[in-house]
Amino acid sequence: MNILGLNYFYHDSSACLVQDGVLTVAIEEERLTRKKHTYSFPFKAIDRCLQVANITPDKIDAIAVSVKPELDWFKRLVHGISIFPKSVPFFKYEILLYYWKQKEFRAWVNKTWPQGSKRPAIHFIPHHLTHAAGTFFVSPYESAAILSIDGSGEWASSMLGHGHGNEVKTFSSSYFPMSLGSVYEAVTDFCGFKPCYDEGKTMGLAPMGDPEVFKDKVERIITVDAEGHIHVDTSYFTYQYWAGGYCSDKFYREFGKPRKKGLGPFDKHHLDVAAAFQHVLEESCLQLAKILKDKTKEKYLIIAGGVALNSVMNGRVIRESAFDDVYVMPAAGDNGTAIGAAYYVLHGVHNEPRKFVHDNPYVGTEYSNEEIKSVLDECKLNAEYHDDIEAVTAKLLHDGEILCWFQGKMEIGPRALGNRSILANPTLPTMKDKINAEVKHREAYRPFAPSATVECKNEYFDLTVEDPFMLKVCHVLPEKRDVLPAITHVDGTARLQTVRKELNPRYHKLLTEFGKLSGVPVLLNTSFNIMDEPIVESPLQAIRCFFTTGLDKLVIGNYLIKK
Repeated sequence: MNILGLNYFYHDSSACLVQDGVLTVAIEEERLTRKKHTYSFPFKAIDRCLQVANITPDKIDAIAVSVKPELDWFKRLVHGISIFPKSVPFFKYEILLYYWKQKEFRAWVNKTWPQGSKRPAIHFIPHHLTHAAGTFFVSPYESAAILSIDGSGEWASSMLGHGHGNEVKTFSSSYFPMSLGSVYEAVTDFCGFKPCYDEGKTMGLAPMGDPEVFKDKVERIITVDAEGHIHVDTSYFTYQYWAGGYCSDKFYREFGKPRKKGLGPFDKHHLDVAAAFQHVLEESCLQLAKILKDKTKEKYLIIAGGVALNSVMNGRVIRESAFDDVYVMPAAGDNGTAIGAAYYVLHGVHNEPRKFVHDNPYVGTEYSNEEIKSVLDECKLNAEYHDDIEAVTAKLLHDGEILCWFQGKMEIGPRALGNRSILANPTLPTMKDKINAEVKHREAYRPFAPSATVECKNEYFDLTVEDPFMLKVCHVLPEKRDVLPAITHVDGTARLQTVRKELNPRYHKLLTEFGKLSGVPVLLNTSFNIMDEPIVESPLQAIRCFFTTGLDKLVIGNYLIKK
């Protein structure tokens, strides 16, 4: 069975192909169109998936779409009536979005499978099922508690459930505008960032503030009841009107003036607001985790949805909840719902036995040395070929150079995990400021993440479990913070990626070779892009990014390129 999974209704549109139960390829449309977090229909991603799998559309047995547009239509109608006349933008959005998205999808289906040809079965799956059940079905657990949290999907904003085998049971759901994700978007807007885009910046800003200043106020705005329902005092917000705004005048009276959009200065109250809302988000998630633990008695927890990308929150769940471990798929946001939809059709609809675990984020495109050399020749670039490229790269990193590292299959999800990365020496105190200013062109406060071999993680970090997807923030051990200044955030934390030799042998070897030279098998790892651009996908994109930034050298396949 060949199942094509699609996410095209919301942001981060994507496509994937599941063949006989195995995820063959998954690609985000942004990587090909170069429009970050794009809402566009994933035409290019679909074509590339078919190309990578070497199949034609007539071989597709089913299409799994990560939304059921008509779901909860009555609840949406009631909400619109309740806020009339402010609901005019809301109704325009709901009606026009439904019409244009479905028109585009039907046009693509009609063009790809003309009348008279055999069309695949088409399944529209509720959004939170693609997040929650889809993540559970590709997790390493036969049974687990399930928590899905985002802004909203159709109308639900959260789901608490229990997965066992091929079955997923829902305990409770919350509905828009009772949404932790939407509240966090509003705070992101208040801090001068782009909502539904820059929430990671808000998370990184929070440790610089004092949560105690506004914590009591925020705790009155956001509450969780005994059944796991989320409650929000919406008088502080305007996101529920879909009119482009997020915070109400009441919010500004309570918390102060918002930061100017873009690169305006941060006042103390901006930092304190970010800290307070981040703290309450974490506390709310811990409450939900406790409810799930009491209901399910399970050892493991699945967290899905866009809020699952809040790795600081995940780290606290690891440390403070009663669960042994947490699984978050590498593309936990809407980009991963293409995968979730495909696996829900496979297991939830067709009841096929589970046999695949999504423990490998490297499911994108790949370029051979021959293909890379062809591009280098076309660009008339001189390149050195090295059989032991890992040892050569380790020496350059040890000498303090900042390198692009382009290898193997592209990662899926927002984190670079060692195949489309910018790498540097984490032991150098000035390295963070240097990369932020000269390479990434982004806010100076923003931290960088470390990659470490799984064998050495306990020597430097307090993470008791593995984290191959860089989605669980932990603490750098106090005695190692001076050793790793470039990846230690202001609160002593780091968003660690643990690397196994079996999963990524080349990156593991690079870390090992660097460790031989420095005594520390840890590297600073950030995504191979600049601010507001997607991670690079192709050799040509890698070359362009390299020559337009303050990067020192490009390592691409077995080739080393200098400026």
